Amino acid sequence: MKAMLLTEYKKLSIVDIPKPEIGPDDLLVQVRACGICGSDVHGYDGSSGRRIPPLVMGHEAAGIVAGIGANVSEFVEGDRVTFDSTVSCGKCGSCRKGRINLCENRQVLGVSCNEFRRNGAFAEYVVVPNNIAYRLPEELPFEHAALIEAVSIAVHAANRTPIKLGDIAVVVGSGMIGLLVIQAVRLAGCATVIAVDLEDSKLAAAQSLGADHILNAKHCDVPAEVAKLTQGRGADVSLEVVGAGPTVMSAIQSTRKGGAITLVGNLAPKVELPLQAVVTRELSIYGSCASNGEYPQCIDLMRRGDIKVQPLITATANLDEGPRWFERLYAGEPGAMKVILQPT
Repeated sequence: MKAMLLTEYKKLSIVDIPKPEIGPDDLLVQVRACGICGSDVHGYDGSSGRRIPPLVMGHEAAGIVAGIGANVSEFVEGDRVTFDSTVSCGKCGSCRKGRINLCENRQVLGVSCNEFRRNGAFAEYVVVPNNIAYRLPEELPFEHAALIEAVSIAVHAANRTPIKLGDIAVVVGSGMIGLLVIQAVRLAGCATVIAVDLEDSKLAAAQSLGADHILNAKHCDVPAEVAKLTQGRGADVSLEVVGAGPTVMSAIQSTRKGGAITLVGNLAPKVELPLQAVVTRELSIYGSCASNGEYPQCIDLMRRGDIKVQPLITATANLDEGPRWFERLYAGEPGAMKVILQPT
């Protein structure tokens, strides 16, 4: 089968590799669409430490069931499916408690690190355990379904955040996940959403997708502006979707006393925490990792048009064009958001 292989850092090649073998509990999926994630772009140069070559990357995908394992009864060949990026075991303590995103034996599709290597979906076919697969409605296009993984991250973050009907939310970072978070917190009950970013084009997208106010952190003091918009109180909740020191600080400083901050971005391994502000203002800080079974909810939200992903798709391309798109995204292509590759 054809696949896009990370042969060495910053080098992707279109190669022919064996079709993956199906285990008794697996599905063989013919990949119809796979999104290029920001984590793939970071892994492209080795900076994340989680994309050790040789590796087929790609974990935001959808396709058609082309084969089923002997123990599989929930799916048949021809089913339209998507799948979680997190491969959970279903047996450990976390899984048994319903925290599959915290699985003690967790693997991620398209990731290779010191603990495991698991080829992903930048290929004509990928094998996934049937327990992480979900059937798709006919009306949901494959290129939209490939974004369900990203949508699930935003929905999980909104679910982690203690939002009450009528709350004011600040979303720091208006990239791909941030724009989905804006939509998710609105659906969760926030009456006012304030979007923050450094790029006017992203802020314009945020406004078109439901943000009531937009703040460019290059040109204003974000916490001060949030205070003005909230009669001096600050936001009830803030969601940080970058993962860097200054943006985490901005989210904390923008939140009212007794409020909550949900950390979604994880770009930097460590950030400085204003301990006294957190303690004396009695702030609650939540971490949000991947998703935890929200796929059916996300599929329904997208099917109904409550969460929109089409505005986030910059381009669709065939797999042969993948290496060039990685180069462009790695170089910081202006205005680029989500690129969908179509292996078949």
